[in-house]
Amino acid sequence: METKVLNFGSLNLDYVYSVDHFVQEGETLSSLERNTFCGGKGLNQSVALKKAGCSVFHAGAVGKSDSGILLDMLDSTGVNRDFIRFKDGPTGHAIIQKNKAGNNCILLFGGANQEILRSDIDETFSHFGKGDYLVLQNEINELSYIIEKGRDAGMEIVLNPSPMNEKITALPLEYVDYFMLNEVEAAAITGVDAKDSDGLISGLREKFPKAHVVLTLGERGSVYAYRDTVIKQGIFSVPVVDTTAAGDTFTGFFIGSLIRGEEPEKALETAAKASAIAVSRPGAAPSIPELSEVTDTAGL
Repeated sequence: METKVLNFGSLNLDYVYSVDHFVQEGETLSSLERNTFCGGKGLNQSVALKKAGCSVFHAGAVGKSDSGILLDMLDSTGVNRDFIRFKDGPTGHAIIQKNKAGNNCILLFGGANQEILRSDIDETFSHFGKGDYLVLQNEINELSYIIEKGRDAGMEIVLNPSPMNEKITALPLEYVDYFMLNEVEAAAITGVDAKDSDGLISGLREKFPKAHVVLTLGERGSVYAYRDTVIKQGIFSVPVVDTTAAGDTFTGFFIGSLIRGEEPEKALETAAKASAIAVSRPGAAPSIPELSEVTDTAGL
């Protein structure tokens, strides 16, 4: 029986402003251009999971009047959207500044992402069961309830605790099977210095001894840890255009690779290649590569 992936996550419109530098307090700055892309960590990860070869179902909420391009993106990628609910208010969106180096800073407005009802959640989980995967980020409401429903259903729970805030530490994190996080998020959870990657891994393993941990370290690559196993993976250097979807692409391709049967070491490599391709392109979801591109990366 095919493993299903339920991504209960955000759907955002990304308004991307190209700037010479990030705007400072009290400063008025003219942007060089503005583009609108499909985004939200949830949508990005659904697209990445689908392109990594998974059977993906996206659950969440959007506005009735302004979500057309998001739904078109899911449809064109082949992500099932039967569990997306329509709300009267606006769709969530992000204002993203992108500088000349390809780095970004992001301002989020939750919109419909924060209007998910428990009745929506209950109905969705009636379609999933033991062995299926539940993928979560921190851009929607009712996360604790969703995690508990996933555990009750016997699903493998994957959490990317981004954006990191006080809501994360209030979640039943002991139910999480896979943590996908960067050093800043790991530091907030463990209290260890963000620059101490070994200390972060040790702190996460001590705090969550039954969980798989994947720690991304920017230019220093990534680390996978589970019980006595620790695997390190370097990055693939490419010209950087836009880093917006790098982490989401990594998460989608790592989990997707595991579901396809790859061992963690190979899954880390596949995820690193996919995220390298993503940062070489503009936009969030549109930058995520197809699996065939990732497996044919002799030039990386």
